[in-house]
Amino acid sequence: MNKLTSRIDKERLLLGIAAPLLAVVAALVVTALVILSTGKNPGPAFNDMLTYGFASDSQVYILNKATTYYLAGVSVAIGFRMNLFNIGVDGQYRLAGFFAAVLGGALTLPGWLAIPLILICAMATGALWAGIAGVLKVTRGVSEVISTIMLNSIATAIIAYLLQPGKLAQLYQGGTVVATKPLPSSSHFFNINTGASGELWGFILIAAAVGIAYWFVLGRTRFGYDLRTVGQSESAATASGVSVKKMVVTSMIISGAVAGLIGMPTLLNDSYQYSSDFPTGIGFTGIAIALLGRNNPIGIAIGALLWGFLERTTNHLEFQGYDKEILGVIQGVIVLCVVIAYEVVRRYGLKRQQQKVGAELAAQAAAATKKQEVA
Repeated sequence: MNKLTSRIDKERLLLGIAAPLLAVVAALVVTALVILSTGKNPGPAFNDMLTYGFASDSQVYILNKATTYYLAGVSVAIGFRMNLFNIGVDGQYRLAGFFAAVLGGALTLPGWLAIPLILICAMATGALWAGIAGVLKVTRGVSEVISTIMLNSIATAIIAYLLQPGKLAQLYQGGTVVATKPLPSSSHFFNINTGASGELWGFILIAAAVGIAYWFVLGRTRFGYDLRTVGQSESAATASGVSVKKMVVTSMIISGAVAGLIGMPTLLNDSYQYSSDFPTGIGFTGIAIALLGRNNPIGIAIGALLWGFLERTTNHLEFQGYDKEILGVIQGVIVLCVVIAYEVVRRYGLKRQQQKVGAELAAQAAAATKKQEVA
């Protein structure tokens, strides 16, 4: 039986590698066909993407983008591990970014004290906004998908109302830009100077710490085990003494707290204020990245880097005469291919395991029967 377990583990590892490879190959083939359908040659397009994407300034851009995408992916993945679809990450991070910017602009404290307060404000706002959906689910049975979609709309309305001159915003740049009061220079997060390639956002270290905490809590603690158990089987979790309602609310709060950090790289390393052109839609990007990474912290990192790479290189393709819609096509094709590839490999692996276990049990039964006959 030990030999059988070892073989199954090795095959599981090979299948785990085969799934993303199959997805990448399928995505490249479909993307090439799409480019061919526009009358263009996909060969030069792929070559230009690789050349431009691996340039030093592009690498810095990709890492900066991946920082926010990674935080979005982890936030969504926390809900996924609980079998919860937190589609409200977009509203959570925008509302958190807005109030964190308002607080940061009003503070006159030294940076070592102001920055933690800004981060706490962002995480608390995101956690509170996500917690509303969790409470509605366990007390009223409201689907988190419906409640978070509505909360996204409410968050947008709140920001639109408060982001006005005379409320919590002011006019800048000759009266053309409405934004919160800029953060003082002491509240700026550090950047890593890479020379001519640009500046790498220091918040990438915070994102890495979030990923490590996500891996440790979910994979190495009792809380993480309980959370995963509830996601797999609520009845089994209840039988083992876990409060399902408490875990649902807790996981939504944690997911929202991480969502609150999504806008912080932009706020603390780039814009230093919240304006009408603050990045939107990152929460929905996080859903795709969590799917790509299979809720694994390393997989999510790879997905975030891939998303940043595609955004950088496909935008460049537009200047080379290719259609600008190619980015959306490639992103959609990759997500679709990954989902299909993982499902195909999962079913194949399950069938192979069942065949191996059946063959091993049959062999053991035959051996036992032979011994009885000899005796």
